[in-house]
Amino acid sequence: MKHVLPSTSASPRPSACPGLSRIVPAQDGGICRIKLPCGRLTSVQAHAVAEAATAHANGVIETTNRANLQIRGVRPGAEAALVDQLLAADLGPSTPGADDVRNLMVSPAAGLDPAAVVDISSLADDLLALLQNSPRFHALSPKFALLLDGGEQLAMLEHPHDIWLSVMVGGPTPQIAFGLAGCPPQRADEPDALAAVRICQTPQLVEALLDLFLELATPEQTRMRHLLKAHPAGDLLMRLQARLDFPLLPAGHWRRPSPPAGLHIGTQPQRQAGLRMVGGVPAVGRLTAEQLARLADLAETRGDASLRLTPWQSVLLPNVPEQAISLVLQQLEDLGLAIDARSPLAWLIACTGSTGCAKGLADTKGDALWLASHLGPLPGLHLSGCPRSCAAAHVAPLTLLAVGPGRYDLYQRETGDNGFGRLLTRNLTIQEAAERLASSPDTWSPTHA
Repeated sequence: MKHVLPSTSASPRPSACPGLSRIVPAQDGGICRIKLPCGRLTSVQAHAVAEAATAHANGVIETTNRANLQIRGVRPGAEAALVDQLLAADLGPSTPGADDVRNLMVSPAAGLDPAAVVDISSLADDLLALLQNSPRFHALSPKFALLLDGGEQLAMLEHPHDIWLSVMVGGPTPQIAFGLAGCPPQRADEPDALAAVRICQTPQLVEALLDLFLELATPEQTRMRHLLKAHPAGDLLMRLQARLDFPLLPAGHWRRPSPPAGLHIGTQPQRQAGLRMVGGVPAVGRLTAEQLARLADLAETRGDASLRLTPWQSVLLPNVPEQAISLVLQQLEDLGLAIDARSPLAWLIACTGSTGCAKGLADTKGDALWLASHLGPLPGLHLSGCPRSCAAAHVAPLTLLAVGPGRYDLYQRETGDNGFGRLLTRNLTIQEAAERLASSPDTWSPTHA
């Protein structure tokens, strides 16, 4: 299906968030964000992104924590040509005005993961179509987001979503549990799901939830968490039931099994015999245009000519024949991607920092690369240039929060902590931070984080 978003006639609504045709200025030039359906990109589209980034920007492409791509350094006057080139590669929404609402996260291994309860790929397509083809939903905030979880082991369940949907096994057939402004519950102390529905009823449920939100929310209440402050979840649930012609089912004290960490790195089995998924992590979430083009070539020669972006800011090659695994891993490593969970770069997250963002107080990406060369692996280290925490929608076990050029406060987060967690030390130089982190590596093990 040909995507349409005419750059010459469609005016994106005002927002601080970048979009395909809403190119937001930054220190290093404009930012163009490309929202990928379910994080998926064909090799032809990947080549188009690389070519557009080279022709109209500085060639830097970022992977995002919502499994999207963004082109940085868009040159003044090149915006229309860039957007037109991306639209020609079918990288826009299916209807005008729908770019902002394509915020549906699924597992990058949907349809492939042998642990999945069901394959939610077709349901994801239905929900994306609902969001894009219903003009009233185009009024949603560009940050309003949905999660659809099929029970995969390769799953990001720590990003709070306005609406989350998770397949649960609690009877003769699987059902979809759902909740608002949060994540599927994994621990006993987390809030229960609001209710459940049959899987086939999910589109009607989502449509009713979105209509209810738009009806009740004031202009200032752009996210579900804002609405919940004025309308308790129980009230919303009663209003929701009145809109549906099927009963909401009790979800009880269902808990979603916690997925193992690190499955986006290296190679994992698929449900399809003889094939595997192979994942690599670009250094601090950035690719050059040449790297992306070479990844596309690799997907064509060794995979199924597609790439899947992940919410860990990494890249997954699906459907790689088992006999080609060693070669693909070597080629990913040759491209500069981390393919081993023991690599420090596999777990380092850094925002754009002061080189590209006016709010950044330190060169977080440069400092992160320096740390990677001086530290062993950590369970998850996040460098944030300011308190907004743009690079990490989930909270990392360890955070270095910039307080000035090359200086950071160190935080550690444990289960139940709010925000960045507990402040350990203030105003460290990046060298002092490295010494502190290296001095007692057992302290930072995943069992403590």
